[in-house]
Amino acid sequence: MTRAVCIDQPGGPEQLKIVDVEVGQPGPGEIRIRHHAVGLNYIDVYQRTGLYPFPMPLQLGMEGSGVVESVGEGVTHLRAGDRAAYAANPPGSYSEVRVMPARNVCKLPDDISFETGAAMMLKGLTAQYLLKKTRPVEGLQPGDFVLFHAAAGGVGLIACQWAKALGLQLIGTAGSDAKCALAKANGAAHVINYSTEDFAARVKEITGGQGVKVVYDSVGKDTWDKSLDCLRPFGLMASFGNASGPVPPFAPGMLGAKGSLYVTRQTLFTHIATRESNQAMADDLFEVVRSGQVKIHIEQRYRLEDVQQAHRDLEARKTTGCTILTL
Repeated sequence: MTRAVCIDQPGGPEQLKIVDVEVGQPGPGEIRIRHHAVGLNYIDVYQRTGLYPFPMPLQLGMEGSGVVESVGEGVTHLRAGDRAAYAANPPGSYSEVRVMPARNVCKLPDDISFETGAAMMLKGLTAQYLLKKTRPVEGLQPGDFVLFHAAAGGVGLIACQWAKALGLQLIGTAGSDAKCALAKANGAAHVINYSTEDFAARVKEITGGQGVKVVYDSVGKDTWDKSLDCLRPFGLMASFGNASGPVPPFAPGMLGAKGSLYVTRQTLFTHIATRESNQAMADDLFEVVRSGQVKIHIEQRYRLEDVQQAHRDLEARKTTGCTILTL
C-alpha cells in the first residue's frame, strides 16, 4: 500500500484527499517508480474541477521524479535503480509510489536534482514545443517579437529564458509589478502589467505598430480578443491553456479581417505521443538546463499533506515559477 491524492468527484480543493492505494507490479511496457518529488501544474486544476473530464475516482498529477523500482516486459530504456523524471498521462503522480506506462519516462541526468526534475518536465517540455515547434508560417528568427502571457508562471519563466537564448524578443505579461520584474529578470525583453495597462496598446507601441509574429496564451478567455489584436498579418495565435476559462466560440471570418491570422490549440501530450519524440524533446530540455541558459525556479514547496492549500494558492495566482509537492 502507498499514499496517494485522489478525488471522488469534480470540485474545489476540498475534494483532494490522501488515501491508501495498492500498488502492484508493472505489466508489459510499464514501470514502478518511487517518487522523490511531484510537480504541480494548472492542468491538475482543470482535471480536479472537471473542465478536463476523467472517470472517477481520479488520482491526480502529471509530473514527477524518483527512482525506478522495477520494470515490466519490453521496457529497455529504463531499469531498476535508475533516476527518472516524466510528464505523462494518465494522471497519478500525486503519490509515493505508482505503476505507469514507461513510454514518457526519461532517465534523469545525475547532475539534475529530483526536485528540479519534478518541477521542469511538464513545464519545460511545454516551453520546448511552443518555442521550437509551434511557430508562425513565416518562421521565427533572432530579433523577432513574441508575446507570452503569464510570463512569471512555471512555463513562462522557462520560456523567457529560452526565448532569450534563441535571440527572440519576448514580451511578457503578468498581473503584478512584482511578477513583471521577475519575468524581466529571467530574460523577457519587455514586460506588461495587464492589470494596469492595455497590453494590446503596449504591444503595438513596443513593436512600432507592427505587432508580434506569435502569441503564446495559456490564460484563455480573458486575454483572447486583445491577443488577436497584437498579431501582425499572418501571425499565429497559439492557445495552450484556459486559466481564466475556455475561449468562447468565434467566427473564423474575424481572422481574415484581422490580417489573415492563424489559430492553433496545442497540447503537450500530442507532441510526446511517441517515446522517440518525448526523448528528443527531453534531451533538448536537459541540454539547455545543464548549460545554465535556463534555470528552473522552484518558488513554492508543499508537503503532500498540504495539497489542498497548494491548489488554493495556484488558483489564486499567488504562485510564481514552479511548485512542487515533497515526499
